[in-house]
Amino acid sequence: MVTGADAGDEVWVVPNPTFEPDSTMEKLNGKGKITIGVGADQPGIALKKSGSSEPEGFDIEMAKIIAGKLGIEPAKIRWITAQPENREKYLQNGTVDLVVNTYSITPERRKIIGMAGPYYETGQQVLVRKGDRSISRPEDMQGKRICSVAGTTSIRRIEKYGAEPVAEADYTACVNRLLDDSVDAVTTDGAILLGYAAEKPDELEVTGDPFSSERYGVGYRKGDTAMCEFLNKTLNRSYKDGTWVDALSKTLWTTTGAAPYPDLDPCPAAEDS
Repeated sequence: MVTGADAGDEVWVVPNPTFEPDSTMEKLNGKGKITIGVGADQPGIALKKSGSSEPEGFDIEMAKIIAGKLGIEPAKIRWITAQPENREKYLQNGTVDLVVNTYSITPERRKIIGMAGPYYETGQQVLVRKGDRSISRPEDMQGKRICSVAGTTSIRRIEKYGAEPVAEADYTACVNRLLDDSVDAVTTDGAILLGYAAEKPDELEVTGDPFSSERYGVGYRKGDTAMCEFLNKTLNRSYKDGTWVDALSKTLWTTTGAAPYPDLDPCPAAEDS
């Protein structure tokens, strides 16, 4: 067991784990370090605070659990900010070994990269200025300026409802535009929006019910079926040993409330990878 430098959280690191020879897991364990693509501006999920040496949040805790099963301490994780538009590219060109970044599993993405999980489920919702009830459903977005992050499933989805999409590089930029009245609402996964609303409860609120199903997966290089099996085994173990609940209890559940763990998708057969 080791301790995370910033959060003071205890993280289990498996001593001397063994893996299939020449597998990605064996190579990462041999190097004793790993590079993981994460977010940096999502309260409760992945937030890099000023002066902190690492981000914090649920995705970060899940990444530490995965690294620990590889025998890698949190201090040996290199955190790379992976924006939605470059997550696939970073996996394909080797900039990162894994992506743990509110990465919704979709058939389109699985044509390009591998996705294990899901390790969390949420749904797209709407963030508005406090007291504004004019937008709570997708149908309310007709002709409205709705902000989300470029390259996300969220911004593509709202176009079919007649919204005027406003694409920004990150969610903080969208929230700032909402606060200065230059957009009518912000939309993305409810788990992300609730974190922002919790930071400014007198100015922001989330309205309406979820209108999509977003299943967060761990991104890995396409074709690495052994890595998928390792990741799914690690996630399943975290559900059973309580580390998944622990990670949520000190991060997302402070704003979203408890939720059951999701069923894992099977890994692709080697010949289909």
